[in-house]
Amino acid sequence: MTDISTVLVTGGAGFIGSHLCERLVSEGIEVVCLDNFDPFYDPKIKWGNISNLLNLPNFTLIEGDIRDLKTLRRIREGYEFGAVIHLAARAGVRRSAREPLLYEEVNVRGTLNLLETFKDASLKSFIFGSSSSVYGIIREAPTGEDDETSRPISPYSATKKAGELLCYTYHHLYDIPVTCLRLFSVYGPRMRPDLAIHKFARLIEAGEELPILGDGRARRDYTYVSDIVDGIISALKRPFGYEVFNLGNSRAVELLEIVRLLEKSLGKAARLKFLPPHPSDVPETCADISRAVRMLGYSPKVEISVGIREFVRWFKHHQ
Repeated sequence: MTDISTVLVTGGAGFIGSHLCERLVSEGIEVVCLDNFDPFYDPKIKWGNISNLLNLPNFTLIEGDIRDLKTLRRIREGYEFGAVIHLAARAGVRRSAREPLLYEEVNVRGTLNLLETFKDASLKSFIFGSSSSVYGIIREAPTGEDDETSRPISPYSATKKAGELLCYTYHHLYDIPVTCLRLFSVYGPRMRPDLAIHKFARLIEAGEELPILGDGRARRDYTYVSDIVDGIISALKRPFGYEVFNLGNSRAVELLEIVRLLEKSLGKAARLKFLPPHPSDVPETCADISRAVRMLGYSPKVEISVGIREFVRWFKHHQ
């Protein structure tokens, strides 16, 4: 690791955040985890995510909200942070269409609060967790970082693009070193219960119908969580003035193939129920990761069949 000794991780008790916190702590970094344990899904899940970290000397948990400027200012005053890794967000593409004002409040105003709090903190790196959803409906795959991002099709994706723009603005005005990471369909142990792989595993195990929106041919660039954490750590080690990277697996997989892999790992057949597609869903995501490979040394390792098998192994012990 670089000379960064203390890192603030927002959303650190969540799926990706908890894996990242574990990695940072294992590398001797002092980690301050900020999470509000929002009831978007059962907060007990998040507490379980970080249960092995709570008693470690270089891990500190702060319950708080990125919408609360006073809390953020107190945190900044209490530590000498070398970096901020901002993963806290209101997630869920489809749900954002029902609650757009809440998504703006958390994802845009919350990001702005962090940038405003740390604009003169002499950070060595500010890493923003963006999303592949900023690309909207793509014309051809794979998508590169310079491709069109001005036509998001959900409030969630619009808020992620807004976060990137704010990050650039604060880099320009205050010279904050910023790296935006567009994450592609992250999956693995501890993934949120509302995400397709986890939801489908639960329904298959219970013998219930799987709701398939559309014809099941939608393709996603599923990326295993350890590969994403590798990419975040690489970005932390290599700060830039302002840069954007895709972190994906660079292989699009059909939803029906995911169902088949889950059936194989669970040893049970799925019952499919086909429903109309949702207007916020994109038909395909696939990352051009050549920039991340070249500039970060990024190298995803986990194939989808292996990743699904590892997820199911975890799932069977955490039902």
